Amino acid sequence: MAATDVSPQYRPVAKPPDFSPELTVSTYRHDGLLFWQYMVAGSIAGSVEHMAMFPVDTLKTRMQALAGSCRTQPGVRQAFTSILKLEGPAGLYRGIGAMGLGAGPAHAVYFSIYELFKESLSSGDPNNPVAHAAAGVCATVASDAVITPLDMVKQRLQLERSPYRGVGDCVRRVLMEEGIGAFYASYRTTVVMNAPFTAVHFATYEAAKRGLMEAFLVKSASDESLVVHATAGAAAGALAAAVTTPLDVVKTQLQCQGVCGCARFSSSSIRDVIRAVVNKDGYRGLMRGWIPRMLFHAPAAAICWSTYETSKSFFQRLNDSKSRGY
Repeated sequence: MAATDVSPQYRPVAKPPDFSPELTVSTYRHDGLLFWQYMVAGSIAGSVEHMAMFPVDTLKTRMQALAGSCRTQPGVRQAFTSILKLEGPAGLYRGIGAMGLGAGPAHAVYFSIYELFKESLSSGDPNNPVAHAAAGVCATVASDAVITPLDMVKQRLQLERSPYRGVGDCVRRVLMEEGIGAFYASYRTTVVMNAPFTAVHFATYEAAKRGLMEAFLVKSASDESLVVHATAGAAAGALAAAVTTPLDVVKTQLQCQGVCGCARFSSSSIRDVIRAVVNKDGYRGLMRGWIPRMLFHAPAAAICWSTYETSKSFFQRLNDSKSRGY
């Protein structure tokens, strides 16, 4: 064959009229979004979730903070009634400013890292539960570094008769009296708790969503409904919350130690805190607050995933309209 001959199968293929190199797969993630769009969607979802469920989180904190102390432990109804009677409805929202400052950035990191690792670890299999769980663990390690200091401030403000006037006062006094290390005293426990929480949460969410799509005969991601996202999110949140309650008790103890009658610990050792709680309150002390925790995470996850998927759908439509030149 002459050098000038071109075999038909190797002839260059003409590019379609609407071809645009900036819209290739290398630019977009696996479902058509840019990295910053995941961050925005995650930030919106996290903020909506925590603001909506904050009163339930306050009940959980009140119940867990004194686990292992000599004081009588309140139930959900008693804690709720006590707050309304002594502090009014505003008592359910003490510390919401700290969560407002932290939830957006932390969830932006959380979801963007999750999507990034989910794509890289799935090896082309969108239904790989191991990849979902591993991506979730990577996401929580990064996001916990952002949220832990503000979560500590939030929990101290949520306590009954909290000595702090607000977010700024709490930050200033903790820095002066305990040092910067106090903001991260619970970081190790938070990661140890949230790693299995997130692994169970994401794996359950993806599996539940897939099962619901099959049950409702949903054929494509574009046809997924809010009911699917909310139901799958609620199931994932409830299961993950129940499994990790003991570690959440440890986290709350470390963040609130020495404040409003809470015990103080000589180290941030998870084992030492667990031993102290069990010695004072028995093993049931490690499950203190599991009901409000599940009541928080089931609807919170439903709200979060529904908001996140809705935000993603908005960006997908936006990207599609740009690619078509609208």
